Parts: sequence; structure tokens; C-alpha cells
Amino acid sequence: MARTNVTQETRDRGSSKARINMTHGAGGEAMQKLLAEVILSRLEDNRPEIGLKELDDSGVMDDIVLTMDGHTVNPLFYPGGDIGKLAVCGTINDICAMGAEPVALALGLIMEDGLEMDDISRIMESIGLTCKESGVPVITGDTKVVEKGAIDKLMVTTSGIGRMGGCLKKNNSVLQERTSRQQKWLQDCNLKVGDDVIVTGSLGDHGISLMSFREGYGFETTLQSDNAPLNKLMAEALSIGGIVSAKDPTRGGLANSLNEWSSKSGVGILVKEDELPINQQVRSASELLGIDPLEVGNEGKMVIGVIPEMTEEVLAIIRQNEHGRDARVIGKATDEVKRVVLETVVGGKRIIEAPVGDPVPRIC
Repeated sequence: MARTNVTQETRDRGSSKARINMTHGAGGEAMQKLLAEVILSRLEDNRPEIGLKELDDSGVMDDIVLTMDGHTVNPLFYPGGDIGKLAVCGTINDICAMGAEPVALALGLIMEDGLEMDDISRIMESIGLTCKESGVPVITGDTKVVEKGAIDKLMVTTSGIGRMGGCLKKNNSVLQERTSRQQKWLQDCNLKVGDDVIVTGSLGDHGISLMSFREGYGFETTLQSDNAPLNKLMAEALSIGGIVSAKDPTRGGLANSLNEWSSKSGVGILVKEDELPINQQVRSASELLGIDPLEVGNEGKMVIGVIPEMTEEVLAIIRQNEHGRDARVIGKATDEVKRVVLETVVGGKRIIEAPVGDPVPRIC
């Protein structure tokens, strides 16, 4: 009898076991389901001030803010940045999204056997320069090397710690004085009907420029990633007062961030299409590739919820920062709609869904 060759791939296809795929790490609905059903359900929360169940950008315990990120960017270097700069900026911005002042980072490097020494030197130089720019140092870390083929060149993990600064305290004092609303941190659940939504600059630059460079589409000749640490911008904005919530729209882009706000706060959000800051290069590339730029990740932008009494003052101070010059009010929290809705330039309306996954994988 002829011997049957049953490969591992054949066994996998015939198996009824569910398996991880790329959408599970993309920040959309598939990832949220994985977190809820497989990961968070097996971890004890132990009720810190802000913990796992809130799924905010950072956790808080005893007024200490903690966050961490893993980075698997492909390629390691791209127009406007690299995996090192992105790792530092991403972690700093997660802490800022809680309203906290980032104070220190931890850095983990997992390197593949054969990684060029010049590449890791360039990446470490970039990390050092970004830490200097932000004023947030790396104070501890870990380094590992694995056999060739075990990973794709390099993986970087960063953790960050932060604390409540004077700017957040002033922000909260102004908020309570103007509205009698009390809050301590800038959580996703803080948005109320009437609050304005500000975006600090153009959307989709990071994901589209990186993908274009990676795939050779050519848009990167004029478009670069928006990698930037936003701790100084956020401190300046908080010093004005009236900010209720903030998110950095990374995986899943603006669409995912607004849907998280809407769901956790129990409000609808009406977005004005003609106010969305999207570069023409991003629009052109997105149309060509069939990608919604609102679902594309950003690495140097913040979405900010602010009480309407303070909107113009907050917007003015943000625009004075080099990373916020193109900031705009893009919409408002409302009870007129129950979800995130886009009001189009022709007067129609369409729902902005939370993406199932990121249309541009491995950009963070």
C-alpha cells in the first residue's frame, strides 16, 4: 500500500482548533475578542485604580502610571523613523493619553542571530536622540539573541512609568470649576454629550508611508511617518484645562479610537468629514489601495476630548507646538446618534465602524 504523506500544513487545515492570525494583533474587533475571551479572562485584576478591565492606554496603581508595548515593525527603517524611535514615542504617548507625565522607560531587545551591527547601532542612536528630545530616559532593560529564523531581525519591547503632574491637576481643577465634573485621569469613559473632539494633526501618515516604502509604491517620496513624542504638547494643552479624555490613534487608527470612546462613554460621536486633516498623498494612496485612512495607524497624533467652553483655548495652545500645527476640531459627542457617525461633505451620514483588523500590518 502506498504510503500517505500527511504534512503539518494538511493537519492544520483539517484541524478544528482555532488559531491566532494577523487580525488578532491589529487593534480592531478581532483583537478585542481575543483579549476578552482568551487573555483577560485568565488574569486577576485585583482592582488597581485603573486596571485590565478598563483597557485604557495605561494602568494606574497608587498614582503610578504603567504601560508597555511590543514592536515588530517591518522594515526596521522607513521614511521618518525606525523601530527604535517608534518604540520610545509609542510608550511615551500611551502615558500621555492618561494625562500623566512620563518619567522613565525600560527597553527590551530581542535580536536575531545575523542582525547587522550597524543596524542595531543606528536604532540605539535613534532611541537615544528620541529620549533626549522628550526628556524621558531609559533607566533599565534586557537584551536577548535568538537563533536565525526564530524572529524577523529584531523585536523591541518598551515599558514606561509616569506620574500625575501639575498640569493634570490644573486641568482637573479648571474642569471642576467650569462644569462641576470630577475626574482624576483622562480615561476613555470620560466623554460626555457636548464635548468637542480635537485631532492634533494629519491622519494616516505613518501607516501609508511605511506600507508604501515596504511595498515599493513610491508615495514615500513625499510622505513620511509622523513618529513623535507628544509629552510636551500634552503638558501644554493640560495647562489650559478642560480636557476630559485623550487617545493616541495607533492600531486601528481614528476609527478604532473613536469607537472605543463611544462604547466606553455611552455617547455617540458625530464627525465632520470636511474637518478631517488628511494629507492629499494619504488620500491618493488610500484610494488607489482601497484603504480607509481612518483605519490606518498613527504614531505622532493625539485625539483629545475637551469641554466646549475651553475648546478654542486648548486648540490655540496645541497649534503653537510643532506637532500640533494642523490640529482641528473634527466632531462632537452627542446623543443625536448612538454610534460613531461621519457627516459627509454632501450632507449624508455613514457609520464609522470599528475595524476588524488593521489594513496595514506590522507598522507598530
